[in-house]
Amino acid sequence: MTMTLTFCGAARTVTGSCYWLQTPGASFLIDCGMFQGPKTLKELNYGEFPFVPAKLDFVLQTHAHIDHSGLLPKLHMAGFDGPAFMTRGTRDLLSFMLPDSGHIQEMEVEQLNQRNAKRGRPQVEPIYTSADAEACQDNFRTVEYDRWFEAGDGVRARYWNAGHILGSASIELELATGRRDQRLLRMLFSGDIGPEHKLFHPDPDAADNLDYVICESTYGGRKRTRVNEEQRRMVLAGEVKDALRADGMLLIPSFAVERTQELLADLTVLQGSGAIPQVPIFLDSPMAIKATDVFARHMAELDGGHHGAGLLRNPQVRFTETVAESKAIARFRGGAIIMAASGMCEAGRIRHHLKHHLWRREATVLLVGYQAPGTLGRLLADGAPAVRIQGEDIQVRARIRQIDVYSGHADGTELVDWVRERLPIKRALFLCHGEEDEAEAMRNDLTRRDLDAERVIVPTLDDQIDLLGDGTGPRQRPAPRRLAPEAVVRLDWHNELASFELDLREALDQAADERSRNVLLRRLRRALTKER
Repeated sequence: MTMTLTFCGAARTVTGSCYWLQTPGASFLIDCGMFQGPKTLKELNYGEFPFVPAKLDFVLQTHAHIDHSGLLPKLHMAGFDGPAFMTRGTRDLLSFMLPDSGHIQEMEVEQLNQRNAKRGRPQVEPIYTSADAEACQDNFRTVEYDRWFEAGDGVRARYWNAGHILGSASIELELATGRRDQRLLRMLFSGDIGPEHKLFHPDPDAADNLDYVICESTYGGRKRTRVNEEQRRMVLAGEVKDALRADGMLLIPSFAVERTQELLADLTVLQGSGAIPQVPIFLDSPMAIKATDVFARHMAELDGGHHGAGLLRNPQVRFTETVAESKAIARFRGGAIIMAASGMCEAGRIRHHLKHHLWRREATVLLVGYQAPGTLGRLLADGAPAVRIQGEDIQVRARIRQIDVYSGHADGTELVDWVRERLPIKRALFLCHGEEDEAEAMRNDLTRRDLDAERVIVPTLDDQIDLLGDGTGPRQRPAPRRLAPEAVVRLDWHNELASFELDLREALDQAADERSRNVLLRRLRRALTKER
């Protein structure tokens, strides 16, 4: 009798969260997320799943973020027709987040196909459409926090509030092993864990005394400066005032769910107190507007809900839903705040605003969340002098600022504390949903705190683990890999090519004359000839 866990995503990377469990009585997933970041990773979204969707019994969904949920429509299209269990908050958010994801894909594929047609390249299809995303929701089933339910044959589940976003959960499992002793295997999947004292949410909580824990490690090894509510607002106020000096424009790439609502709540308080100027705040994201409406409906059940009471009543907040309204923002030359998705600048309307403002010295871009490697947001955070957006090379002259007082993730210290509160962990702790350096840093911090180093494991994409093993610990089983391990943890050739093209263009622009440019190009051609 075997029981296996396969890491189908979020292993030594922070996106694509998906864990496949095979027990004697059931085959199911924890999350079905989309990969983001380098193209090598994102191409996995288009390939086949490492399992047969039609043979899955159910899905347990931790929360609504697209890196945890974004391939649910594709799963449905590929033959999965079982229930997907989630909290009411997650269901309400996914009701528009998944169709929005499909819409973005349709729009981006349409633009790509226009370019491909001009270049004589084949047409491509989106991973799924908005209609596909609507169709998959017929199988969504809601569950309550803190209540056990029978998810499938030999599988009981209980959801704990993870304190990350509206509806987020850590998922506790009791699994029948099929052995004669009838012993249950107890597991806990952390999902994304929120920090302590987060606006709108209680501190994260979960069970203890488990056989296995699968824990995120996004901020492993990192410690943020702890701030209270007033200090957080003062950090934001300082950035806003600096950006708006001399009629500057402030662009805030913001995650549509949770981060946007937190920022709106604080900006509303700061404007009301006179701490920042009464300038227009454009919320240029249909998805963020819908998320704000969902928050307003759930406000009574959220901690600190009174902070969000004015989210829809600040006269300075202007909701721009249509494309025409979004384009009209470009007429503002200064003295305004633009908030738009996505938070890592990978898609959506923020890219249009960045094209319009990045080259302006009077503009400021304020990054307020995690930026995954290979994303446009990470390139800006790392000081790229120029970037490519929708096929155009844009010089970066705007001020790029970054603050971490709005993080939705626990920092390294909080993660270690959360794990230690789960003790004893009898068989193994797996650290996932983190880049390799962060996962290893968290592993080192935990082993220094009396955890057995051999039982703290950092898995690689597509690792398959025999959970029953020899009765005391897990055992890795051979399994096919979609990517070599080293391809998961580094920037790929697409990133290197984009960087090289920008460097080449800059070198040609700075060359003294036409002759110097031709000399440089001839050297490059000779180098290419030698490589062939």
